[in-house]
Amino acid sequence: MGSGVSIIETTIGEAQAGMRLDRALADLLPDLSRERLKALILDGRITSGGRTSNPSAKVAAGQCFTVTLPPPVEAEAAAQDIPLAIVHEDADLIVVDKPAGLVVHPAVGNLDGTLVNALLHHCRGRLSGIGGVARPGIVHRIDKDTSGLLVVAKTDKAHEGLARQFKDHSIERLYAAIVYGVPAPGNGKVDTWIGRSDVDRKKMAVHREGRGKHAVTHYRTVERLAGAALVECRLETGRTHQVRVHMAHIGHPLIGDAVYGRDRKGFKSILETLGFKRQALHARTLGFIHPVTGESLRFESVLPADMQELLRQLHV
Repeated sequence: MGSGVSIIETTIGEAQAGMRLDRALADLLPDLSRERLKALILDGRITSGGRTSNPSAKVAAGQCFTVTLPPPVEAEAAAQDIPLAIVHEDADLIVVDKPAGLVVHPAVGNLDGTLVNALLHHCRGRLSGIGGVARPGIVHRIDKDTSGLLVVAKTDKAHEGLARQFKDHSIERLYAAIVYGVPAPGNGKVDTWIGRSDVDRKKMAVHREGRGKHAVTHYRTVERLAGAALVECRLETGRTHQVRVHMAHIGHPLIGDAVYGRDRKGFKSILETLGFKRQALHARTLGFIHPVTGESLRFESVLPADMQELLRQLHV
């Protein structure tokens, strides 16, 4: 196959039988990390008999897999002078208030103009190297079209300490969301498993127990609006698109979310008039223990102007 694409064929042995697919392939293909293999699986680049799978699928001895490796791309991010809203900064970490529309780190389709490019300029390149050359300092992400608070590690020690807190779910994260309809009951807990959609690999979906990753969101209705509601979502876990998937799952997708919902009758003209073209989601509160000093830190971000204007339009 041309264009620099590589094909690897491998067969599951007795030693890997019963393992998760990503772990089994990591055993068989030591030059590829488990995280890299997981990403390839989710991108549909690893198949068996022409069929895709998921990283947690159990494998059997004798199963054959084809791994399609895309051509290597120079991934190192460059420093760019892009304005940043800095909420807090010290020698170990920096907290920024990301605007909607800003991608967190370089990737295919967004090789520059990202938060990482801005941070490399602001921090003179002094960011944790654990995330690699494309994602220096990045411990967690929020979607391109989600606004709000994000903590970035400037040192490896801070990165490791923050990563532990994210892993044990001790980070406080509250999101403000404007959703279609009014949830009933007004307060509740959404407890599901989230994984890649079988229909569209770019989307996430709710799956049966044990498939994907366990995801828990606690929601509280803050204000009833005209055919909508302002909802606070507290993340117990932090899965890709978690708030968006969970609110859609209970029948209240985020206003403006073209992926997990669609504009409802009566809202289209409002959104067009406002020029509101994103999901109405804002990472409002971020709290954690400073990984070096042990200090308890908590930050708040006000709703951005576009969401405030949307609220004004929807007030009963």
